Amino acid sequence: MTRNLTLLLIAGVVAAFAGQAEARRLRAGDAVPFSHRPCSVLDGEPCTPSTCSVFDHGPCIPEIDYPIGQNLQVTVLSVPPGDQQALYRRPDHDLDTIGDLFATLRSCWSPPATDAARAGMQMSVMFSFNTAGTPIAPPRVTFASKDAPQDTRDTYLKAINASLHSCLPLKLTKGLGGAVAGRPIMIRYVDNRELEKQSGK
Repeated sequence: MTRNLTLLLIAGVVAAFAGQAEARRLRAGDAVPFSHRPCSVLDGEPCTPSTCSVFDHGPCIPEIDYPIGQNLQVTVLSVPPGDQQALYRRPDHDLDTIGDLFATLRSCWSPPATDAARAGMQMSVMFSFNTAGTPIAPPRVTFASKDAPQDTRDTYLKAINASLHSCLPLKLTKGLGGAVAGRPIMIRYVDNRELEKQSGK
């Protein structure tokens, strides 16, 4: 009886130490299950693709698709930097990801003619798409450069509406259409072209 009790006690202590070792092995802050297991072609266990750093012991950032938030925001520049040109090319297939949607919205932008434009002008609009890829209502202005006169604001809003209209309807896949339908989309337009300063603009 005493021997059996001793064996059970030893087994319990060993199990406790093993649990502590496993807890230490799993780093605090793991975002998802199995994020402590890097993917390997030699391993059949569940894993999460991750990016790693030489300054960290193990996977640091799980590469997973997080749920779509309550609103979607994108900035559109009139002249994109050279290293962002690819982000302004319209996909040649039905839009299936948020990246596809944003690339299309960027590629649609056609700023006002230079004689009616204002250097550094910014304007943000918000609207939502339905599953068919058309806006539920006209874009609503949520921000405009505070020192821009009303006629300049009207010019940019007209350019925004015309640019969006030229791309409609968006060819959304069933999955993306269901994911973004009714969700607020906010686009911030920035006219970063080199323009000569004009009076009243």
